[in-house]
Amino acid sequence: MQHTLELLAPARNLSIGIAAIDCGADAVYIAGPAFGARQAAGNSVEDIRQLCEYAHRFGVRIFVTVNTILFENELEQARTLVRELAAAGADALIVQDLALLDLCQGLDIPLHASTQCAIRTPERAAFFDGLGFSRIVPERQLSLEEIRAIRAAVGCEIECFVHGALCVCYSGQCYLSEYLDGRSANRGACMQACRSRYDLVDGAGKVLVRDKALLSLKDFNLLHRLQDLAEAGVCSFKIEGRLKSISYVRNVVRAYSLALDELVRKAPDTYRRASFGRVVEGFTPDLNKTFQRGYTQLYLDGCRSQGWSSADAPKSIGEKVGVLAALRPFGRDGMQLELQLSAADIQLRNGDGFAFVGDKGEVVGFRGDVCEGRTVRCNKSVSGLRAGTTLYRNISAAFEKEMDSQPCRRLLSVSLSLAFQPGALHVTARCEDGRIAEADFSTAGFPIADNQARMREIIAGQLAKTTGHYSFSLSADSTDKPWNDDSSPLPLLKAAFLNDIRRQMAEQLTLQAKSRSERSERSSAGGCPADSHKRELSYKENVANSLSRSRYEACGASKIEPAYELAHKPGAELMRSRYCIRHELGLCPRFQGAKDPGPLFLRNNGRLLALGFDCARCEMTVKQA
Repeated sequence: MQHTLELLAPARNLSIGIAAIDCGADAVYIAGPAFGARQAAGNSVEDIRQLCEYAHRFGVRIFVTVNTILFENELEQARTLVRELAAAGADALIVQDLALLDLCQGLDIPLHASTQCAIRTPERAAFFDGLGFSRIVPERQLSLEEIRAIRAAVGCEIECFVHGALCVCYSGQCYLSEYLDGRSANRGACMQACRSRYDLVDGAGKVLVRDKALLSLKDFNLLHRLQDLAEAGVCSFKIEGRLKSISYVRNVVRAYSLALDELVRKAPDTYRRASFGRVVEGFTPDLNKTFQRGYTQLYLDGCRSQGWSSADAPKSIGEKVGVLAALRPFGRDGMQLELQLSAADIQLRNGDGFAFVGDKGEVVGFRGDVCEGRTVRCNKSVSGLRAGTTLYRNISAAFEKEMDSQPCRRLLSVSLSLAFQPGALHVTARCEDGRIAEADFSTAGFPIADNQARMREIIAGQLAKTTGHYSFSLSADSTDKPWNDDSSPLPLLKAAFLNDIRRQMAEQLTLQAKSRSERSERSSAGGCPADSHKRELSYKENVANSLSRSRYEACGASKIEPAYELAHKPGAELMRSRYCIRHELGLCPRFQGAKDPGPLFLRNNGRLLALGFDCARCEMTVKQA
């Protein structure tokens, strides 16, 4: 039995969604006009409709994020929206709030439990599985063993993040942004406080680390672990980045699509891709040439290590290109840099973007207007540069130009069968995804071709071309036979006539394009597994409306705290994570034999956050000091 593998790509907007599909995505997730966990990445329902129409040509599915928690006064707006999204062709909704189980009743559209649902145990996974969710998205800080345990506990699909930015907190249970600035991560307005800079101070007020992004993690990169994840039971491999640029999405999607293709090639009886079509032409991807804070595999192997943090550079800093050997003025306000390149094969190009870490730990960027060999000339000077500074390239002008000039194209293979009869031609087109189109064409009025062999070559050559997203070829029965049973001679067909055949068959196939989503397998209405949930629920369940409350009560909950956004609970845990600052800095008494440094705090602009260390679970917490 073949296991279906899906590459799930992010899209900030319609054009990026189309680019992701062209580069090999099997599914795309995108926000509608409201209730997405990235407020800056909303799209109209009409754009969702257009993306669905394009995607369904290739059997690609479109998942729409409706994954914020909902307040009571938003329930009817959300009800209207999900019906509009279903009518637009969305193949599933990615949700956090249990109210969506009721709001989607009667729509027959699958619901996916977002990573915001904080699924990190088999019991938690089984709860959402029992409610009728067709797919769950577990926490990113899990090991392969934990993913396998979840797989064994559920019957629904499992989707896992494999690339992109990492939340330092367990997803869906981060309240730091809401506490600091009233901007809720569960409402799509996260201020990214984990990327801010802090001092680490001890109980006596002594500064142990000054002005570092101590909560900032490197980016996820599991490109070479896809087989491990597939064997653990993951069917969908998700790329983070609904706020990222089109070049980022193109580059990352192409890299992971090629990796999945290789996995399928090595084990064709075991795996197959979830959509259709092959990507032709295009650029060569390079994950080092796109936005990244450095890469980590985090806890995938079930062991803690140092090097998870991007404390020195919480923004994208790029690939190291060398060290500044000399700096001198250039022109009126500019500067000329002489570099000692870190590798012989590094080639700098005009317009490259460079970055370095400034004196205060900030990432400073600038453009190289003219780059020749080891020399970089800039029309404007940049303060903070000095001999010995390590330079990175965070924008490769040559790579960006390659992506723009060599875009990927996605083609569906179509086999044509021809049946000639006197005065008529019957054409059958069979697409690789199972669609079949048939049409009859009149050949009356065309004279008989004098050179029958040449006419066969012309027909074969003219029909075996690309039209739109379809790559046509003649089927074996058309190439091995004279295309007719009574051996009647072939008419002298013009190129325009043959081109019109391809065009009409492509149009017929496009009209038949539809999603491969199996909507009837699991009910979006959901039920409730017996004895499935805790009796007392904390604010961490993010219950913010009556429908969600009723769902939990139906599952046995007798006491339910309101969501943190509704009532800031004094002393509440604002963040919990497997990432541990003590371990990252070599201060862990348990695993590194360090002396216990005592109470530790993060300080930013005079505000203190207290760090806690749950060594029994090997987790760090952040609370109000």
